[in-house]
Amino acid sequence: MKIPKNSPCPCGSGKKYKECCFKWHKIGSAPNALLLMKSRYTAYAVGNTDYIIKTTHPDSPHFEKDLNEWKRSVKEFGNSEFKKLEIIEFIDGEKEAYVEFKAYIDNYIMHERSRFVKDGKWFYIDGIQRDV
Repeated sequence: MKIPKNSPCPCGSGKKYKECCFKWHKIGSAPNALLLMKSRYTAYAVGNTDYIIKTTHPDSPHFEKDLNEWKRSVKEFGNSEFKKLEIIEFIDGEKEAYVEFKAYIDNYIMHERSRFVKDGKWFYIDGIQRDV
């Protein structure tokens, strides 16, 4: 679902989308793992499949060789209602970082500790699901 750039950013920052995650979507990366995580959540919410693909590390178990199938599955997930993102913990590192969060999607709470690696720029690599 595309949203107007003047709408509130889905990441919950309180800023307009155009002043928040949109800028990371435009350049294809974010300056740290926390902003990458938030901008990836927003990319799912707004249907920006290219950003999800560009910011997933090739070594990630979520990396798909079949680009069309990957885009289709990201779009399908993006049809969900992304209600709220809650950041629980951010552990920053020079080459590796972790973001624990709860994403309220449809009637489900996704609780995950995501791992990000810096390989020139920050990438999502994997995550561990937590009990809610």
